[in-house]
Amino acid sequence: MTICHSTDTTFKADLKHEGLTLVNFWAPWCGPCRSFAPILERFDQEYSNVVRVLKINADEQPNTVAHYGILSLPTTILFKNGEPIDKILGAVHIDKLKQCIPDKNN
Repeated sequence: MTICHSTDTTFKADLKHEGLTLVNFWAPWCGPCRSFAPILERFDQEYSNVVRVLKINADEQPNTVAHYGILSLPTTILFKNGEPIDKILGAVHIDKLKQCIPDKNN
């Protein structure tokens, strides 16, 4: 699966996904966001059968950013059945992303 780029208009529909969805809030000017992008892509390649990955450009999608209280970038939120269950601040190692994924049998 490929990473989907979501917008204020499409986010609610994009999030209506049974199971896990990882949403990354980022901006093109953000250095840590740029360094985190390949990690997120690798995570998507390894976990696409378990987790759907969305990206939201914080500069272009202010309503969604405000709704979730995003104050720093990158911020990544894990949703289960459309509800937030975990939040990761900053650019993290892929192992940190993997640790956030609950047992897929749950």
